[in-house]
Amino acid sequence: MMEHDSEVESNTAVWISFADLMTGLLGAFVLLLVGVMAAQLQMASQLEAEVQRRQIEEQKRLSLEQALAGPLASGRITLNNGRIGISGKLLFALNSAELQPEGRQLLQSLVGPLRSYLQSRHEILMVSGFTDDRVVTSRNRQFEDNWELSAQRALTVTRSLIDQGMPSGLLFAAAFGQEQALVPNTNETARAQNRRVEMAPVPRNSSP
Repeated sequence: MMEHDSEVESNTAVWISFADLMTGLLGAFVLLLVGVMAAQLQMASQLEAEVQRRQIEEQKRLSLEQALAGPLASGRITLNNGRIGISGKLLFALNSAELQPEGRQLLQSLVGPLRSYLQSRHEILMVSGFTDDRVVTSRNRQFEDNWELSAQRALTVTRSLIDQGMPSGLLFAAAFGQEQALVPNTNETARAQNRRVEMAPVPRNSSP
């Protein structure tokens, strides 16, 4: 009788241990399942946010293309990733920051479309000046270096846009000198490409 009771107690202990093991495994499985579902939800949310961001960027690009359809069609400006590019030789003579008549006319044609575009969005226009890698040379040494030349060219374009009707609160100037070259400065054709002014709509900073 004692042996039978011992056997029953042993079997009971085994089943209890097995039940505890299964309960532990089930708990671990539930935790793993919850973790996988949370990760999937997070990935889905991130994917949706990325899709929305790309849709917004595509809408912005199309809207900017429509606003600048005329100058783009004539080849006087380029549009790449939201950056409006204007060849330096169209705007300025070599080593000069004095706006040429053809460049002034081009900027005048851009004021209306850009003003409407910016005013319909929470954005402002960054006007950036760029040069090639050659040391600035001029008879009167008007500019100390490429930084100063690119800064003055950006300011000249900015002021011209304001003079022709662009609200001053919708744009600002920036200088990059010889940095951020489009192509390596290996020959005169490449250097001509790098001498440019770019205009890019950027989000308006809401903080002081």
